[in-house]
Amino acid sequence: MNINMNPNSELNQSIVKVPNLVSVPDPLIKQAYQFQEAMMMYTCAIREVKTKLEVLNDELSVRNSRNPIELVKSRVKKPVSIVEKLKRRDLPVSLESMMENLDDVAGIRVICSFLDDIYAVADMLARQDDVHIIAIKDYIGQPKANGYRSYHMIIEIPVFFSDQKKWMRVEVQIRTMAMDFWASLDHQLKYKKEMQEYSQEISDELRECADVIAQTDEKMLNIRKRIEEQGLTVTK
Repeated sequence: MNINMNPNSELNQSIVKVPNLVSVPDPLIKQAYQFQEAMMMYTCAIREVKTKLEVLNDELSVRNSRNPIELVKSRVKKPVSIVEKLKRRDLPVSLESMMENLDDVAGIRVICSFLDDIYAVADMLARQDDVHIIAIKDYIGQPKANGYRSYHMIIEIPVFFSDQKKWMRVEVQIRTMAMDFWASLDHQLKYKKEMQEYSQEISDELRECADVIAQTDEKMLNIRKRIEEQGLTVTK
């Protein structure tokens, strides 16, 4: 039997964006040690979720003879972004406020091959008994006004340290390669100064591109299903 090994095993294709020693923003300098400890905890939470995703991908690669997950990316939110987000929400700039109010300090992006893979991975992750679902936003079924599509989950998982078990929140975004391509370019383009003069025109074009990409995702899924209906196996 030919088993298609998970390309994400042992984090081979994973990207974790967190420095060894996190810089502490000025408003939190009095809690410097606690802040760095919290960043370490968020990093560990990311590792826990990534392991869960790798196990699911390995299982599905055997069951379906293909890997539903193309790539896993992750990051811990930059300290300056944390402070800016707290201020923008008129929340206290403190460690306690960050951990209580911000759900996306630890973030994971899961890139899937097909649309149905997104829901399959999300469902299996949600059914694990040590995963608490805090919130779900399906921007695939109900895209944002600008055309953005992705499946968002805020989950809480236990992380075991030397002296405690800590429940940590992680934001998981699940999308196809096409959705990720569009979102990445949209993020780059909307910050260009030159865009201000043509903002509505460009926004309309980006929305049109998002619709085309969504149609392509649907077509690729239908093609795969037609191949499988012929008794053939889609592998990679």
